[in-house]
Amino acid sequence: MFGELVGLLFTSMIVNNVVLAQFLGMCPFMGVSRKRSSAVGMGMAVVFVIVAAALVTYGLHYLVLVPLGLDYMDLITFILVIASLVQLTEMFIKKTSPGLYKSLGVYLPLITTNCVVLNVCLVNITNGYDFPHMLMYSIGTPLGFALVLVIFSTIRERLDLSDVPEFFKGNPIALVCAAIMAMAFSAFSGVI
Repeated sequence: MFGELVGLLFTSMIVNNVVLAQFLGMCPFMGVSRKRSSAVGMGMAVVFVIVAAALVTYGLHYLVLVPLGLDYMDLITFILVIASLVQLTEMFIKKTSPGLYKSLGVYLPLITTNCVVLNVCLVNITNGYDFPHMLMYSIGTPLGFALVLVIFSTIRERLDLSDVPEFFKGNPIALVCAAIMAMAFSAFSGVI
């Protein structure tokens, strides 16, 4: 059981990384990755929102919606939970770290529409995960998102200082680097 949980954690972080393997969450991946401090802040916010949303939606699904025969209301319920958690996170960051709040800009409230958050909640239910598996998947996925975001931001900071041909500057060279990262991460697919 423990090996299976560690395997799920590793797989959700590295092998089936939501950004590089599933191409979800590309908006914050490209938008917040210009500075490492912003990427770390966004990564922490996404980890918190996904883990909290997964716990709340998992409980709501199995303790409220299924017993009442309302499991068809999953999607709308999950969206409301995610929006509420993002609002709380936004208020917390605005109060405790105004600089981070300003650097994240519009991307912080856009966590609500980040498909990674909703994807994790829906995968937990559709795959029929029990609580430990749900927890490992819900921790591994945002950690993988945060890891890739921080690595990518470090690369982009170096690219800004590099001598890149004019027509490759900005997003074109960033997308080339993202493709190379995706190929590198795909090499782990044979591990588990």
